[in-house]
Amino acid sequence: MGTNAGVLRRYRDLLPVTSATPMISLGEGSTPLVRSRHVGKSLGCEELYFKLEGCNPTGSFKDRGMVVAVAKALEARSATIICASTGNTSASAAAYGAYCGLRTVVLVPKGSVASGKLAQAIAHGAQILVVNGNFDRALALVQAVCRSHPITLVNSVNPHRLQGQKTAAFEVVDALGNAPDYLFIPVGNAGNITAYWMGFCQYHALGKASQRPRMMGFQAEGAAPIVRGAPVANPATIASAIRIGNPASWQSAVAARDQSGGRIDAVSDDEILDAYKLLASKEGVFCEPASAASVAGLIRSTRGGLDLRGQRVVCVITGTGLKEPELASRYATTTPVEIEAELPNVEQALELAVVG
Repeated sequence: MGTNAGVLRRYRDLLPVTSATPMISLGEGSTPLVRSRHVGKSLGCEELYFKLEGCNPTGSFKDRGMVVAVAKALEARSATIICASTGNTSASAAAYGAYCGLRTVVLVPKGSVASGKLAQAIAHGAQILVVNGNFDRALALVQAVCRSHPITLVNSVNPHRLQGQKTAAFEVVDALGNAPDYLFIPVGNAGNITAYWMGFCQYHALGKASQRPRMMGFQAEGAAPIVRGAPVANPATIASAIRIGNPASWQSAVAARDQSGGRIDAVSDDEILDAYKLLASKEGVFCEPASAASVAGLIRSTRGGLDLRGQRVVCVITGTGLKEPELASRYATTTPVEIEAELPNVEQALELAVVG
């Protein structure tokens, strides 16, 4: 088959689908696993890969879980879906809601959503409510709405979301022939680290992988409740997608860390930005800041003494940099130069020797 069959069809035997579940798809899943050419070598890790989840239809990993959650909502004959979001979930919910003819409502914290993400939700026709509060407050509100009305919640507290997101772990094993030794991943609401661990464990139990990776999760220092051991009332970080003070999947993320022998740590905004620029300039990977937390965590870990020689490592790049285009300009290492439309001007700008 030359086309992407989508998550539901590709992994239906490993997902909670029935004969009544509609096999919808926007072409999610089957994202590239790209081998590092520069960063890995500089860290003494010869076999480093990036799982490019920004190649999903709405530009983030959220589509994997959203397709399952929305399909199950359709199966239950729900007419409305709702979510709280720092951006990516709202974009994904709005896209799949539009595709399936569902009313989509999103609650976003005021001043905390990147322009690219909000533009997607607007374009797909979602009803957007801007909450004077943080993400955790917005999530509490949508949960309250769903307790009182026949509306389907499609945040990661919906178990179907994590079921869909676990398929990324399946793909990593399918591509490599086994699970990696380490998986580095950003941690915000903590659903994704939970889902990956679920997927690796399921494949291991089925004999499709002979090992399971150490799960290495990284929060931003200003939004690191799991690292601190207590909720953060006012989380603050440049990485808006992981700006969450009380993760919904906190306990399951801790379980993934402990069962895998891994770690959940924090990285600074400066480390995140350095990794963000490094990925773009040295690997050709343009990601949103939250995605760079995985690579920032890898760099911090190796500098802290983690020896990755002979180890196979995967960093999850959760979303595309086009989600926050203004950030690229703000932290650019190069700036556009305007010239007249004449060859000598091009040669001068490029400092080329004039021939003849």
